[in-house]
Amino acid sequence: MTRVQTTRLLPRPYRPLFAHADFRRLLPALAASDLGDGMSVVAVAWLAIEIAPPGRSGMLLGAALAAYALPGAAGALLFGRWLRRLPAGRLLVADSRIRAVLLGCVPLAWAAGVLHPVLYVALLAGSSVLHAWGSAGRYSLIAQILPPDQRLAANALVSSSGSASIVVGPALAGFLAAVISPAWLIGLDALSFAVLAAQVGRLRGAAAGQDGKGATAATAATAAPVDADGSAAGLRLLRKQPELLGVLALTWFFNFLYGPAEVALPLHVTDDLHAGAGLLGLYWTLFGAGAVLGGLAAGALRRFPLWPVTLGIVAGWGLALVPFGLGAPAAVTLVCFALGGLIYGPFTALSYTLFQERTPAASLTTVLAARSAALLTAGPVGTALGGPLVALLGPRQVLAASGIATVALAVIGAAVRVRGLRRVRTPSLL
Repeated sequence: MTRVQTTRLLPRPYRPLFAHADFRRLLPALAASDLGDGMSVVAVAWLAIEIAPPGRSGMLLGAALAAYALPGAAGALLFGRWLRRLPAGRLLVADSRIRAVLLGCVPLAWAAGVLHPVLYVALLAGSSVLHAWGSAGRYSLIAQILPPDQRLAANALVSSSGSASIVVGPALAGFLAAVISPAWLIGLDALSFAVLAAQVGRLRGAAAGQDGKGATAATAATAAPVDADGSAAGLRLLRKQPELLGVLALTWFFNFLYGPAEVALPLHVTDDLHAGAGLLGLYWTLFGAGAVLGGLAAGALRRFPLWPVTLGIVAGWGLALVPFGLGAPAAVTLVCFALGGLIYGPFTALSYTLFQERTPAASLTTVLAARSAALLTAGPVGTALGGPLVALLGPRQVLAASGIATVALAVIGAAVRVRGLRRVRTPSLL
């Protein structure tokens, strides 16, 4: 089938995208790197369990997962002064090369028998330092490649690739981990980023940010993942908006309480269920499939009041984790995890909508910058805490505790919301 015939099979809004040679080169490479990261959801955790000293798997697992994310948050905040003005293509290439090299060292060190837990965490941490900038660079690069009327469709394709990787990647990693070491799966992730770096380098000079004389005017700046100046201004605005502060606090604690569950699930599979990486991959695949469906359903929820729906999502995700602590069989908890993904799916879209509706248009960018700066720390901090908690309580108990604490968060949020509404409706006596 020719490229023209293949393009005709696509929905009409997506057909013009493939008339651009640069976009045709870039999209498969982005999809490959997304799939590699999807596999690493399982591989990073499983390798940590394999190389951990006896009795320390929970600690190493928490450290490894935090190292795979937290340095990216720090890099987004610390390197803005130097990286904000770099062309999008150069940022994406720099991030991809760093990830390719350092993640590629993991299977080499494992094969040589020198993959010490400290070295493993250090390689993961180094690989993620520029990842927030790389993510910003990919969307800025798309904006440079395509005309404005085609960017929405392109962003939808790229984000759909990320969602699909959550479904396919863990399942594929679970299958392959029965045949090869998870270290080699991380090596495949490294290879995918090497391919991405090479493909970005093949783009035309204006798109790649290289024209033999430096950056062109079209690529003179790249949107930062977190604008430090905008964050400070946004925080000042948020102090005057108690409702938005409430949304931000709810989202921060929701992401924070999710972190320990991410650490506990792999150890629940190994220690409580005595199963392999295939089952862990199935958990994440079902969660990802549920999250994709839930995200698509977010538009239908728009007819309902956003605050009650958002609090209901928080409570629903917490309830989905409680059966783990009750000793439910794997078949039941698999269904719960899929339902948890379905419930969780609309949360991000609804949270952004609350900010958009409650923020003046002129201040929206600065407020969202403050939101991003605050939330970058939530998940990684929760993940880092998960290791000691699992070592102290056990994986099943941590999953249940995370669920119960999340339900309590929803109850507290509802109480604060009701109190705030009463205060607004009650006339002042002063």
